[in-house]
Amino acid sequence: MDLYPLYNSMRIAGISTLIVLVFGVATAHYTVRLPGFIKGILDCIFTLPLVLPPTVVGYLLLRFLGPKRILGQFFLETFGVKLTMNWYSAIFATTVVIFPLMYRTARGAFQAYDRNLSLAGRTLGLSKPYIFFNIEMPCCRQGIIAGTVLAFARALGEYGATSMIAGYTPGRTATISTTVYQLWRTDNDALALKWVLINLVISAVVLLAINVFESRMQKSRIK
Repeated sequence: MDLYPLYNSMRIAGISTLIVLVFGVATAHYTVRLPGFIKGILDCIFTLPLVLPPTVVGYLLLRFLGPKRILGQFFLETFGVKLTMNWYSAIFATTVVIFPLMYRTARGAFQAYDRNLSLAGRTLGLSKPYIFFNIEMPCCRQGIIAGTVLAFARALGEYGATSMIAGYTPGRTATISTTVYQLWRTDNDALALKWVLINLVISAVVLLAINVFESRMQKSRIK
């Protein structure tokens, strides 16, 4: 049994989760401070990939990253890098698809944060970066960690956008989801079922980790 799809899925999910962790938290932290009208518009934009069909997301990405499109042509002619039909092409797809999950959970955590703590820190002469990393982030970590884990789980199972922009090439671009589809299409149900079970186990472990973390957080608050 070739384990490349598992390895490829894990690295794609890991890289894309790190990307949305940084940009999702930064975007949510900035957006929550904006006036209501502007925040509403940005919320729609940042959340749009969550409600769009993944194949539509993949199509839109191809419109920009394809070798004959704006960014794709620039990278191909300037750096000799093709942005589609490679293993890392899936990172673009998964990052866009999972970004709303990270953004929404982080935004909810920042909205629930007591701003008086930051104001108190400012009166004590603490810098904004210090307040953010040592006061705000610890207070909001439960929501941020939950969003990170959910984003990773979603990235691990992404299929629609990934299949369009990265395709399926055994040993190069194959992921768990695209492998399951190809095995089903070629009537190899036995091996397809094995990959389905692997995905189920990983997803169950991820969800269990969230539940354990939330349980421990609640117990620590009670103490």
